[in-house]
Amino acid sequence: MTTEVEAADRLPEYAPTVPVDEAPLGALGDEPIPFAVEAIRADFPILERTAGDWPLVYLDSANTSQKPRVVVEAIEDHYLNHNANVARAMHLLGGEATEAFEGARATLANFVGAARSEEIVFTKNASEALNLCAHTLGARLRPGDEIVISVMEHHSNIVPWQLLAERTGAVLRWYDVTEDGRLDLEGAVRDGLLNERTKIVSVVHVSNVLGTVNPVAQIAAAAHAVGAVVVVDASQSVPQMPVDVQALGADLLVFTGHKMVGPTGIGVLWGRYDLLAELPPFLGGGEMIEVVKMSGSTFAPPPHRFEAGTPPIAQAVGLATAASYLSDLGLDQIAAHEQDITAYALQGLAGVPGLRVVGPAEPVDRGGAISFTLGDIHPHDVSQLLDSRGIAVRGGHHCARPLHERFGVQSSTRASFYLYTTRAEIDALVDGLDYTVKFFARGSAAPGPGRAR
Repeated sequence: MTTEVEAADRLPEYAPTVPVDEAPLGALGDEPIPFAVEAIRADFPILERTAGDWPLVYLDSANTSQKPRVVVEAIEDHYLNHNANVARAMHLLGGEATEAFEGARATLANFVGAARSEEIVFTKNASEALNLCAHTLGARLRPGDEIVISVMEHHSNIVPWQLLAERTGAVLRWYDVTEDGRLDLEGAVRDGLLNERTKIVSVVHVSNVLGTVNPVAQIAAAAHAVGAVVVVDASQSVPQMPVDVQALGADLLVFTGHKMVGPTGIGVLWGRYDLLAELPPFLGGGEMIEVVKMSGSTFAPPPHRFEAGTPPIAQAVGLATAASYLSDLGLDQIAAHEQDITAYALQGLAGVPGLRVVGPAEPVDRGGAISFTLGDIHPHDVSQLLDSRGIAVRGGHHCARPLHERFGVQSSTRASFYLYTTRAEIDALVDGLDYTVKFFARGSAAPGPGRAR
């Protein structure tokens, strides 16, 4: 039996793709609303919680951000009133679901400055998007070709390239970092890191550990000069600052929904359309095909080529709402708030005995994540004691073990801030760390989570 699915049958006539320049980016118009942190916090019900006898102080947004009511309500409305599969059912609900899904694609394209909505591919997270990049670009590699990453990368931007190198015989090389947590660009030039054998360069825009903002446009220019394709992990930058994919000079760029006040279970790959059109499929299944016969198949153009099976429909609706919410606030204002609150935190942390910031100790060119060690107190103990006072931070190597090894530390404690972080919460963190130092100076055992004393 021969099964054919024509590309023209993907979208019902009553569910057109929304052009990028017509995609909504916020319900409040072109002017961002005044950035008032307390008013913003009212959009996030979870921030009103208590933890034991303490108010919740959430300082783990680099791990995952909290969600505003508007995002939760958008997902609820979709499931309650518009739920259907996309690009399949030729009925009212199917048309509404498809229009919402493709409208979300256009909104996200607009959000990051893409030239067209077809440059946006939905994945389940940034890790899957990076694996997609490695798998598809890997079809071009030959033994001896070189892939360049950095010591600063999240494991999700290390392991896929290691696996690709093992499969193809390519060589994996990397940028080192300086003692102050910046990419060692001078050392890379001295060592000829980028050369005629370099085929792929994949780097993080903002480090999830150090907070460092890397000069991606400069790196991209150098990579393109030797003919390499540039992949950017923007998981930490897209949520907290304006990101224009074309200005960065990237060829492929990934980010994730749950770090930008959006839902879990959805990520985004942006790619230059001409490049996406050249790449082979990543996964096989329904909707990524053009024609299927038992003798072989042909594949749909981007983005559907890379979206096998039922996509994250409600999550895409929620993510588009999140993008609109951030745009209403103004990414410039969010970035300014991040810089202000990070500078305030660095100033306060400087007074904590025995505390060492891992990475840039100045607020310039850094995002809202600060990792630190606290004398010989294990980061897990620091995190547990802070948690006993309602303060949520992260302890460990933050999926960046090679970076911790580079700085000679087994792990670190990380406090990360976002648009809803207040100076009062920074004060609570500093007080909690002072308490932690004194607590362990007495030689006591840390109390369990949620206990106030």
